[in-house]
Amino acid sequence: MSKLPPDLKYTSSHEWVRSLPDGTVEIGITDHAQSALGDLVFVDVPEAGRAVKAGEACVVVESVKAASDVYSPLSGEITAGNPVLASEPEAVNKDAYGAWLIRLKPAAGALEQAQLLSAADYQKVLDAEGG
Repeated sequence: MSKLPPDLKYTSSHEWVRSLPDGTVEIGITDHAQSALGDLVFVDVPEAGRAVKAGEACVVVESVKAASDVYSPLSGEITAGNPVLASEPEAVNKDAYGAWLIRLKPAAGALEQAQLLSAADYQKVLDAEGG
């Protein structure tokens, strides 16, 4: 079992959210998610400027096993996709909490309204799933 970074927030669908000093957030998939997917071979990162709603599929990650959607935990505007992942999708496998997928400018009030989990609450989700 990997240690969950306590400074991040999590979703029950295995995404993480890191708040940045400028008010934007980075979003990625958890170590549990990358482990379940297996070796990533492709990450389809969206263009900056795309508006997304909370719960909307915003990134596709493909592994040797399957393709999987990543859902935005928050509503807002994508300000960047991680350019490293176009050529190095395996960076997510190496460091799931360092290899962010997108940066997002949350819509007004989105962070406050989001159903984000603390590390301890996310661990309970993993425990319930047998992870």
